[in-house]
Amino acid sequence: MPLLPTMYGPARLRELTVAELSELAGEIREFLIDRVSAAGGHLGPNLGVVELTIALHRTFDSPRDKLLWDTGHQAYVHKMLTGRLDGFDKLRKSGGLSGYPNPAESEHDLVENSHASTSLSYADGLARANAFHGHTDRAVVAIIGDGALTGGMAWEALNNIGGEPRRPLIIVLNDNERSYAPTTGAVAEHLAELREGRPVESVFEQLGLSYLGPVDGHDLDALLDVLHQAREQGGPVVVHVRTEKGRGFVHTENNELDRGHAIKPIDPRTGKPLKASTGRSFTQIFGEEIVKLVRARPDIMAITAAMMEPTGLLTLQRAFPDRVIDVGIAEQHAVTMAAGLSMGGIHPVVAIYSTFVNRAFDQLLMDVALHRRPVTFVLDRSGITGDDGPSHNGMWDMSVLQVVPGLRIAAPRDGTRLAELLAEAVEWSEGPTLVRFPKGPAGDDIPAVADFNGVDVLRRVGSLDVLVVSIGALAPVAIEVSEALRAQGIGNTVVDPRWVTPVRPALGDIARRHRMVITVEDNSRTGGVGSTIAQALRDSGVTTPLREFGIPRRFLGHGSRADVLAACGLTARDISLAVTEQMADLAAPPDRTDLDELDSGLLHLLQAHRNKEE
Repeated sequence: MPLLPTMYGPARLRELTVAELSELAGEIREFLIDRVSAAGGHLGPNLGVVELTIALHRTFDSPRDKLLWDTGHQAYVHKMLTGRLDGFDKLRKSGGLSGYPNPAESEHDLVENSHASTSLSYADGLARANAFHGHTDRAVVAIIGDGALTGGMAWEALNNIGGEPRRPLIIVLNDNERSYAPTTGAVAEHLAELREGRPVESVFEQLGLSYLGPVDGHDLDALLDVLHQAREQGGPVVVHVRTEKGRGFVHTENNELDRGHAIKPIDPRTGKPLKASTGRSFTQIFGEEIVKLVRARPDIMAITAAMMEPTGLLTLQRAFPDRVIDVGIAEQHAVTMAAGLSMGGIHPVVAIYSTFVNRAFDQLLMDVALHRRPVTFVLDRSGITGDDGPSHNGMWDMSVLQVVPGLRIAAPRDGTRLAELLAEAVEWSEGPTLVRFPKGPAGDDIPAVADFNGVDVLRRVGSLDVLVVSIGALAPVAIEVSEALRAQGIGNTVVDPRWVTPVRPALGDIARRHRMVITVEDNSRTGGVGSTIAQALRDSGVTTPLREFGIPRRFLGHGSRADVLAACGLTARDISLAVTEQMADLAAPPDRTDLDELDSGLLHLLQAHRNKEE
């Protein structure tokens, strides 16, 4: 009889022999390959920690003993062993299991730990709390990858953990020589020395921690022995475990790019995607355009934080290896280093996920913007990303970063605009610039019907009732809103400001001619582009009422991008219904027969559309 279906919780592991644990490990790998191939997700990291997770839950008594996973995408096996096997049918889908630890799912999950290098700080805090309360009968265990160990926050924690007084704390270093891609830097070189048995003292011992290992992370006997030793230490100890990312599945073992780090649904027999690509993604377009810019300008260099391929820089690295820098999971260092490069006559392009730029806000504000350094930031995965859950949505970038003095922010609506705005960004020499775009296909281009003092006019329908200000990749939704309003007899104009910060004066010129203004953005409504435009309109004396449509001020659950946007009310139907109701409450429109009041640019545009309609 299979063992995996009998795993009601971690205590079940202590009922099995070591031979049965090995049998269980094989069943877990088969289950992972089957379910993650179907749903998509982090396959490679979890195939690599099967035996390690079994040994941890056999040795420690979760949830009394605290297990922290860093980064949390390696916790699928942990979920299986803590009673959540059935939830894998809806992995990373609305109503299903999260792809990361989730305290709402289980008492065995402490934190939604999907931003790297945090576990040691959590663990230090828990160990201090245990000491304060006099708890000596429970363990604190942080499982941290060697990639996460490149983050500065991990070393801040180690500095404190190794000091006095010494508190019981177990650090399991899951060393597979990778984050997303191979781990870089001096830490990686030191771990290689330890793996190869060179006669060197570990840096952990130099910092005051005990060190055990390295040990084969796929040898259950060895793992159980070393974890038992660690538990008996009575002070902080590092257990160095060597694992193989993607172990046990030919299509991940042979993938030298990322070892199946994060996959879309695939055919497990062939390893090929189940769905064909739906066109070029924003990421691919950025990757193509940055190569062109680097080829044309010898002063441009790109920087990434352990995300060479996911941010679209792989082609650039292959073509110009000396023009790309991978700093590891060290966003703060990446940004301040970019400021230094700029001081040295380089124009850096920092390619990073939107959710991770939050970690480098101080550096962007004080090290780049304060010194008016011309650094370009390219934020991938902005807006709703969906499947990876609340910590990976890029829904705060425009709210947080619009407060930075001198920072110019662009939100391209399609691939052509991405190319144009990126080129404009790297040409700007008076301070920092930022270009942000979402995960997924760029879709069809949406050409402007006219340009009005730097603002793209995408649509003009009927009278001057509603001005729809479309921000970035929600332009297709804005166009659908326009159609729905026209069907209700409500005239409208759809515009895209392209550069959302600073607000273009032309928006005020257009807004004052309409009865109502709405803004549509895939960013938090709180402090978002809509709020900034509303302030700019007030400052310029425009009294037209404005309503912002964006993401509510709450953390959003995992699910598809479309499902999450719908849950936020960011569909054409929801927006148009809300606008129609509000329009009914507005006063009758003023007399708009005297078009001489309109400046010549907008008058020409409106007249051209009227001629076309006639």
